[in-house]
Amino acid sequence: MVQLNPAYTALIYASQQGLAIEAQPYLKLAQELGVSETYVMKQFQTMLDQGLIRRIAAIPNHYALGYVANGMCVWNITDDSLEAVGTWIGAQAGVSHCYRRPRRLPEWPYNLFAMLHGRDHDTVRAQAQNISQRIAQHFPGVLHDHDILFSTAILKKTGLRLRRP
Repeated sequence: MVQLNPAYTALIYASQQGLAIEAQPYLKLAQELGVSETYVMKQFQTMLDQGLIRRIAAIPNHYALGYVANGMCVWNITDDSLEAVGTWIGAQAGVSHCYRRPRRLPEWPYNLFAMLHGRDHDTVRAQAQNISQRIAQHFPGVLHDHDILFSTAILKKTGLRLRRP
């Protein structure tokens, strides 16, 4: 396990509400911290390399963009093909995230989850059906079943937030 040093902690506190939407967001953050832009970028890269943070990415508000139908598509995939199929699904257009979860048999046979977004439920259903058909083509015999669980509420979405001591 990697320990948070004071430099990492300061950078996390300064950036956990999001980076500025501007041409040089690392420079603005560096100025707030009294360090160089290069220092900020190197610290972020080190934290990525060590697994302290997973990614640095823009997170669009898909509701504001008109993508109001959000469906968690769940698939029952053979265990020996799960990684390959999951990697493939995660690279498909319209999939925001994809991950494995344990089955809860006999009630819940699904082990691969992917969030799909569309402007309406029919669009998401068609997208899930298309992905399922393509799984059957690219990975014959690995798909046993799928379903879609549609969101019914918008939840506040934030990552981990550190509290100052």
